[in-house]
Amino acid sequence: MHIQDIFASHPTTFSFEFMPPKTDEDFDKLYRSISELESLYPSFVSVTYGAGGSTRERTHDLVVRIKETTTLDPVPHLTCVCHSEEEIDHILSRYAEHGISNIMALGGDPPRSMPDHDRSSDAFHHADDLVRFIRRFNERGLHPDKRGFGIGIAGFPEGHPGTPNRMKEMDYLKAKVDAGADYIVTQLFFDNRDFYDFRDRCGLAGITVPIIAGIMPVTSEEGLNRMAELALGARFPAGLQRSIRRAAGDKEYVRKVGIQWTTEQCRQLLENRVRGIHLYTLNRSRATRDIYANLGVKDSRGLVI
Repeated sequence: MHIQDIFASHPTTFSFEFMPPKTDEDFDKLYRSISELESLYPSFVSVTYGAGGSTRERTHDLVVRIKETTTLDPVPHLTCVCHSEEEIDHILSRYAEHGISNIMALGGDPPRSMPDHDRSSDAFHHADDLVRFIRRFNERGLHPDKRGFGIGIAGFPEGHPGTPNRMKEMDYLKAKVDAGADYIVTQLFFDNRDFYDFRDRCGLAGITVPIIAGIMPVTSEEGLNRMAELALGARFPAGLQRSIRRAAGDKEYVRKVGIQWTTEQCRQLLENRVRGIHLYTLNRSRATRDIYANLGVKDSRGLVI
């Protein structure tokens, strides 16, 4: 379903994100999680993408498998890094042939195996370049939906790590929207005040597309430390840190504390009319199912705002 139709039929969207696994065994585990989450009827699910060939084929295979064997609506990520126009055109053609309706267009980072990759050789230097290219693909009428692909982009409530100038950062986000993006999914954050301020600044910049809040459940101290390493610039509120410290290393208690924090984040966002919530699942279903239960939501169709 095209993202415009998803927003039209869901006053508030609930969506999940998966990562293509590296092994066949992990693939089977992921698919069990996907099957468990299918019963929650998310508005859509997204699948991340590795640059430089690291998970390109696995992303495509997973997206197509989800499309053909489940009731879920998959949204594949696509990045600028390590791509020519011909490669992107080929990927879009393959997705169009399988009836994939939407794409997340991202800047991306070079894979760790290619630390010296020269970005000047890439056809697309910024996400707005990729958005424009997808729009041009849509105009060629190669997609079964006459509108072509719906296009999502990333937003950064706490600031993009590569753009210290927060005024310029909003200019760059507006450029992606003006290039043809249909909606924004944010990077993870743990303090809703950062999201509300980001949403207000988007309004001041004339950005009117739907903004979906990206939420990462905390389920372990190790996971929190990994987030600190990977999500550069992310802020971890003192209240969250204090709660986890009180757990004194009790893994199950840490998990409960983290789920409670995430539940309250989601509850407050819903009360403040968030357009959608996007849960980063880390390929597991338990945390997402627990959050739904805590919110009193049987599935996304029964979500009452």
